[in-house]
Amino acid sequence: MKINLHAHTVRCGHASGTEQEFIEEAIRIGMTDFGFSDHTPMPFPEGYSSSGMRMELDQMDDYADTIRGLRKKYGDKINIYFGVEAEYYPDLFSKYMDFISDYPVEYMILGQHCTNNQYDGVWAGAETDNTETLRKYVDQVIEGLKTGKFIYLAHPDLINYIGDEKVYLNEMSRICGYAYDHHVPLEINLLGIGDGRNYPNPSFWKLVGETGNDVVLGLDAHHVHMIDVPETEKMAMEIVKKYNLNLIPTPLPEIIP
Repeated sequence: MKINLHAHTVRCGHASGTEQEFIEEAIRIGMTDFGFSDHTPMPFPEGYSSSGMRMELDQMDDYADTIRGLRKKYGDKINIYFGVEAEYYPDLFSKYMDFISDYPVEYMILGQHCTNNQYDGVWAGAETDNTETLRKYVDQVIEGLKTGKFIYLAHPDLINYIGDEKVYLNEMSRICGYAYDHHVPLEINLLGIGDGRNYPNPSFWKLVGETGNDVVLGLDAHHVHMIDVPETEKMAMEIVKKYNLNLIPTPLPEIIP
């Protein structure tokens, strides 16, 4: 991998290492482009806490300043991008977009971790055989993609549905179909591979291969040691080959001066 746009910082509450360490490691292994896409703050209702999952609203200034500083120091060695990983939460999205308009955010990755608005929804990674939960997840992902704000869809197979596989494939085919029609790449998530999570889901990626979607790789790095992962990359490429996936270079945003 020469390009990665999926990486997190300590601000999210479940990552480690400094941004400088991430960049120095990326340079060491010969990467040309590296983007930070930390779990974005959300304008949740007063009294609701998302601590340990995402940064707070008042941390965005430091996040932006840190990336500006890294560009000044390492910009002649690697391209560094300022992004966020965000969910599509329908009741919050408009207010959220107003909030980030004050920052030079260059790209957004859609990573739908919960249904509804998180505080009134279901964690997508929890095992479920509830068809309505699966359908809601798919509906919400598509609604998010329809905004046109996201550069690609991270871990599209995060939803941990353990019910009827025919139902699963029927619903997930809607994501594949929309993404194909609108040229939205789907991410093979290397964190999922390395951690042995429920994703990447072989059934889903077989479907992706049959649909012909564009596919990218994302490290989803939460720690410095997750940047140089040749064995995990090899496993990702085995998925690409097994299901005849259309792997493309990760699309790069424009750097805002």
